[in-house]
Amino acid sequence: MYYTDILTRFVFEHLPIRGEIIALSASYQAVVQRQNCAGQVCHLLGEAMAGAALLSATIKFDGSLILQVRGKGPVHLLVVECTSTRQLRAVAHTSGEVVESSAKELLGTDHLVITLNPYNAGERYQGIVPLDDAGLAASLEGYFARSEQLPTWLWLSATDDMFAGGMLLQHLPGHSMEGDDWNRILKLGATITDAELRTLTPAEILHRLFNEDDIRLFEPEPVSFRCHCSRQSVVAVLRALGYQEVRTILEEQGKISVDCEFCNQRYDFDAVDCEEIFAATEPYDLPSTYH
Repeated sequence: MYYTDILTRFVFEHLPIRGEIIALSASYQAVVQRQNCAGQVCHLLGEAMAGAALLSATIKFDGSLILQVRGKGPVHLLVVECTSTRQLRAVAHTSGEVVESSAKELLGTDHLVITLNPYNAGERYQGIVPLDDAGLAASLEGYFARSEQLPTWLWLSATDDMFAGGMLLQHLPGHSMEGDDWNRILKLGATITDAELRTLTPAEILHRLFNEDDIRLFEPEPVSFRCHCSRQSVVAVLRALGYQEVRTILEEQGKISVDCEFCNQRYDFDAVDCEEIFAATEPYDLPSTYH
């Protein structure tokens, strides 16, 4: 394997087409190990991770892209978040028996939600995308067609040896192109294989697919698994609940434990911890029975 956990952008020198190739290994395995999943659920997670990373690289903003699906199927929740610095995390919740079926049947819904979440400025954008019977790649193509009006083609894959990846081709906005050229590039791109993505460099893949075209490669970007949970973020949630609610939970359970669904990190708070949390905020009303 020549490279993993890398996203590489490229452009065609004489055609208004750009593209990206992504290969995930360690980051994909980190998610799978924490989610304790197997088989088709892993494949779905891997494809969603590759797809979210490819989408995030087409958007110029400082923030994160969240791909989320909630349904009534065996995989009733699937969430992938990719930041603008290519940090990935993902979660999948399952119930009941997971049998071999399409993504739409696994998820038990007919749509997915894509959210763009800017960190500093700008409005949060959310789009609802029909979940295509052909799978996640076709669904994300539909997202570009509806929200960006950009002809886009995606190929996504995840294998049993914990490797996931994909490729994106997109017509550059504001440029005209002969239909035959676009169709020719798509037909050539569709011949990519799992083995090529896993064993060839991006330059070798592009030469194999498009050797008659001049292509410019950009510097690869590292992709990694990273969860953004923190004790501070949990503290903020407890403050939002309010002193009385937190004290009620403490009386019932003895302590407050919060588990991150993405990385399985546990944050524990005892009575002393909670008193310190609220002592550092605005004064609160103590109950008359408090001593």
